[in-house]
Amino acid sequence: MGKVQLTRRALLFGAGVSALSLVGCGQASQGNAPGQGDAPRKVVMVTNVGGINDQGFCELSWKGLQRLRDELDYDVSYIESRLDADYATNIDKAIDYGANFVWSIGFAMSDAAAFAAKINPDLDVKFGIVDANTSGSPNLTGVLFAAQEPSFVVGYVAGRTTTTNKVGFVGGIESDNIYAFEYGYLGGVAYAARELGRDISVDRQYAQSFTDNAKGKSIAQKMFSNGVDVIFHAAGGSGVGVIEAAAETGNYAIGVDMDQSYLAPNNVLTSAIKRVDTALFDLTPKLIEGQIEGGQDLILRLADGDYMGIAEEHSLMDQQVYEDALVLIEKIKADEVDVPASDEAYQQFLSELGTA
Repeated sequence: MGKVQLTRRALLFGAGVSALSLVGCGQASQGNAPGQGDAPRKVVMVTNVGGINDQGFCELSWKGLQRLRDELDYDVSYIESRLDADYATNIDKAIDYGANFVWSIGFAMSDAAAFAAKINPDLDVKFGIVDANTSGSPNLTGVLFAAQEPSFVVGYVAGRTTTTNKVGFVGGIESDNIYAFEYGYLGGVAYAARELGRDISVDRQYAQSFTDNAKGKSIAQKMFSNGVDVIFHAAGGSGVGVIEAAAETGNYAIGVDMDQSYLAPNNVLTSAIKRVDTALFDLTPKLIEGQIEGGQDLILRLADGDYMGIAEEHSLMDQQVYEDALVLIEKIKADEVDVPASDEAYQQFLSELGTA
């Protein structure tokens, strides 16, 4: 099946999800170990190598499952992956625990999730993966975010905020998923530059890791020393190093996935939000009950409600810039701005903007 633009209204349309009488919690739920109890709605999440305390993607995903536990009485647990080689094994463990639904977190797990879905077509278990396509497996659902859209907005904020006319981007591992962050951000910077009538350059580098804090910090320190004064990261744990470098040099960082201002309240200008927690809380019951058919990619956009945006915290940002950013979000929702997610789309965007 193909990709589906899924709105929040569509997700919540029809019969509401009623609380289920379930028992037990998973290994991180401070309850029974996975596999104990007879809960018919057992959900197990397998993390990527970032782990449950990655201060971003996996942590948010776990919060979504905790809401299922606390508000709908689901039995939830997680398994952390230390190495890429753990992915397939950990998905198998989740199945052995008796999971009705297994979430794989992150595009790096796409092959392992697709293989598990393929070899377990008849089991009473469904699979989902965040930030990756389904590869056509009928019992595997992909949940993707149009990450270029909030990235465009924070790029606009960076362009409106810089005083040196030099901003930066630090990515984790190169992939189409992270390119969406990069080119969305570049588009937003260019949009601001045209509005201001200025030339704003963007330094870009990949850490080739989502867990190397020191590498992210080193890259950011070099950028800051070269005159960059705002850096957006889409680099997981490596990006935490970017935020540390901003704090140590008195510059700005822009967080990702969740509001990361708590990491450096005086230096995190804003964050590009992907509310994975809200998505998993909304989608999991629908997928388990078959109200949303598997085997498709569900693409969430700014226009779909509460799944993406920028951080509400904006004490470091000029108030007018914040208000203009909110206006820009509404323009993107209304398809008045064609946000790029690739180099080709970015070059086309620049051409239409008149700055190519």
